[in-house]
Amino acid sequence: MAVVALRPVEPLDAEIFYAHQADPVAAQMAAFASRDRAAYFDHWTRRVLEDPLNIVRTVIVDGAVAGNVVSWLDEDLGRLLGYWIGREFWGRGIATEAVRLYLAEEHERPLHAFVALHNTGSQRVLEKNGFVRVAVQPEIGADGVQELLFVLE
Repeated sequence: MAVVALRPVEPLDAEIFYAHQADPVAAQMAAFASRDRAAYFDHWTRRVLEDPLNIVRTVIVDGAVAGNVVSWLDEDLGRLLGYWIGREFWGRGIATEAVRLYLAEEHERPLHAFVALHNTGSQRVLEKNGFVRVAVQPEIGADGVQELLFVLE
């Protein structure tokens, strides 16, 4: 099995994260519109890395950057969790392990996560890490995507 680890984000990681989110198959699975290069780096730098309340980690698999795990504060729900794993790493339990490692480091609860209704793989990642589905019916996000809300108490 692959060796999965987390570490703080390094400057060159964002290039790999950009490529991951630009993958049309991955973007469709996440139900998240890819950003162009300028918009992505502006968001990643100013909204993600510069906010001291965000907790951001790079996922490393056998020495390679495989993705990231992030949490941020939402004024309604509290801390939200998000993660993005490059498609070349899918189907190997890497996301599940990365989230497990993140939860061992970040103890704030409750922790919430939204997942696109059709993204059953990500739903399983959360369930394997103790998250439970909050609502029976999917919510419709501002972008029109049907999402499920999960919580870890």
